[in-house]
Amino acid sequence: MKVMLIQPPSSTSFMDKVYMYEPLGLEYLGAGLKEDGHEVLLLDARIEPDIEVVFRSFQPDIVGITGYTSHLTIIKNMAIRFKEINSEVYIIIGGHHATVRPKDYNVEGIDLVVVGEGVFTLREVIKHRQLQQSLDDIPGLAIPGIEMKFTKDRPYTNLDDLPFPDRSLTAQYRELYFSDWMKPLASIRTSLGCFGRCNFCALWSITGGKYLQRQPERIVEELQNIQEDYVFFCDDESMCDTRRMDNLADLIRESGIRKKYFLYGRVDTIVKNPDLFAKWKEIGLTQVFVGFESFSDTRLKELNKEITVEQQKQAVKILNDLKVDIYAAFVIDPSFTRQEFNQLIDYVTKLNVSYAALSILTPLPGTKLFEQTEHQLIAKDPEFFDFMHTVLPTTLPLEEFYSEYARTIMKSTPTLRYLKYISKFNWKRRLPIMKDLLGVVKDVREGYKWHLS
Repeated sequence: MKVMLIQPPSSTSFMDKVYMYEPLGLEYLGAGLKEDGHEVLLLDARIEPDIEVVFRSFQPDIVGITGYTSHLTIIKNMAIRFKEINSEVYIIIGGHHATVRPKDYNVEGIDLVVVGEGVFTLREVIKHRQLQQSLDDIPGLAIPGIEMKFTKDRPYTNLDDLPFPDRSLTAQYRELYFSDWMKPLASIRTSLGCFGRCNFCALWSITGGKYLQRQPERIVEELQNIQEDYVFFCDDESMCDTRRMDNLADLIRESGIRKKYFLYGRVDTIVKNPDLFAKWKEIGLTQVFVGFESFSDTRLKELNKEITVEQQKQAVKILNDLKVDIYAAFVIDPSFTRQEFNQLIDYVTKLNVSYAALSILTPLPGTKLFEQTEHQLIAKDPEFFDFMHTVLPTTLPLEEFYSEYARTIMKSTPTLRYLKYISKFNWKRRLPIMKDLLGVVKDVREGYKWHLS
């Protein structure tokens, strides 16, 4: 069969200017389908927006679309349009939102929803369709209808049983995948899940609280076949199992692989394991994405973050001493007063991180925070769940809230530190990056207008 896999564009266009990771999940799906002899086309619609042109040209039998909560309306509209062009095409939806809220896809135009890991599920679905068999015995499905029907749950797949992602499916796009100054950037998944229990995150609950891991030997084998010099470990949390990561570092060194790595690390993991991060620095660790979230121990406790402000400062010193860039993530709570915006600015500027990423605290479906606050939502349109727009009531008037948010973005990284940071970029990219930042600030400042439409 001919299968078209689609990575939809972001609901907020400037998000694709800030970073763009390869659609690794679709590359996994494509690898599995190609093993079964199917013809696969992967369309990254963030880069190639002429979706209908590609659809008409390829004429797929099956379309698979992945997405997050903010993609919900985009995906529904895409499915409707495909059905208008070809009523016989079979449309399957998967990804994060399909896993946590499959009923949201119980709409006309969508034939099937995959819940959870989809590599083996999709292969089974296509085989059953070829044999004209019922799908009822395939675990991990939600079948649209007057009432959505669910098959039995599918246990999460052993990560080492998955095929290596087929990166040839994105060959025409690979030069355009990046994060900050790391370009082109490849992605690799070495684990799934997290030991943390933050109430704003659904990743640990999706795996039933388990931390799933790949064997270091398999990771090294995959790294040896990655062409890019920069590699992003797109795990939910890379360093949870410190013994495994210590072993992996040894194997990477022994293999002679020389790359630059970007990964996620918790504050407490950094503080407890400085020698491990030093070892990773020796083999190429360049940047760590660290979820600081707040400047207040009280707020950190409310988020169930299980770290302290003092630990944050220790983690920053450890990484700065190693000369590892810190991509620090903080959340803007909609309840912030102007004083609290000022406190955040003051805290971040004194913390001495390389770059601060500031997003709005968003109760995503599938999280404890969503369960606690669903009755308070002031915006339910999926596009609002992009971390750049509030869906919760604000203490400040909306226009003032977004103005303060924009000001915080501009003030949180001092000019000299920001200039030092962007000096890592290729000189041709520096001016566009600065223009993009100003564009982001402008869009954020005008975010209140979304609530008026």
